[in-house]
Amino acid sequence: MLAALLLSGCSGSSGGGKGAASASPAPRTDTAASPPASSAAVPDAAAYRRWGLDKPLAAPPAPPAAKLTDGMKPGAAPKVIRRVPTSDKVVFVTIDDGAEKDPEFVKMAKDLKLPFTMFLTDDIARAGGGYGYFEQLRGEGNRNGIHNHTLSHPNLRTLSADAQRREVCGQQEVLEKRYGAKPPLFRPPYGNYNDATLAAAGGCGVKALLLWEATMQINDMRYAQGDKLRPGDIVLAHFRGPSELKGTSMTKMVANMLRSIERQGFTVARLEDYV
Repeated sequence: MLAALLLSGCSGSSGGGKGAASASPAPRTDTAASPPASSAAVPDAAAYRRWGLDKPLAAPPAPPAAKLTDGMKPGAAPKVIRRVPTSDKVVFVTIDDGAEKDPEFVKMAKDLKLPFTMFLTDDIARAGGGYGYFEQLRGEGNRNGIHNHTLSHPNLRTLSADAQRREVCGQQEVLEKRYGAKPPLFRPPYGNYNDATLAAAGGCGVKALLLWEATMQINDMRYAQGDKLRPGDIVLAHFRGPSELKGTSMTKMVANMLRSIERQGFTVARLEDYV
């Protein structure tokens, strides 16, 4: 079962069949939505070497002038996005669930100034050290967003519309109470959703349903199409530890992923700047 989960990234076939638009957004000239730029946000080579990496990732380009969710009407069905339409040589790292709470990964994320997006499941995230761990991972200016991955990680397509609403909207309420606002992004467990999922998510403030094109493995990545990254690919990872990774730590797995991203000529950008 572990091998299957690692290969699939807890994935399944998506139910809606809707994808992102193909046009590339123009570069953003107003970057107010991004964390403020500062020398503190730029990692140095020594920080990367501490984590077994040869050099820092390239700085991402300026984000687009408009996000994919700009102008959406309240309550509208969320956009389904598995790959961000861009010609920028960037990919987006997303990390799901919240089971493993490795303090070394907090140090790594801080050292590397790594942008990533968290999709948390309530009953998994609350276990152990709880949400406090993920708050440490948010970074300067809340660089790393915390978003919705349901209350209990069910296969939503097997649930009634009411049950799906409780799962999705219930986690929206949990995160709103903790952070002051409902998160605009949602990832369905296993990538499974249907029209009832979209209706529930849109009704409780979700603007985009995020899927993925690449999955983080222990030593490298697996791709939904082809054998390499493409501009705008969303990379799926999970908070996992040595018991699930054949003795490999979360930090070593992330280092392997970053090495692969850099080797392929890409860098990591902040998903919330594009979506």
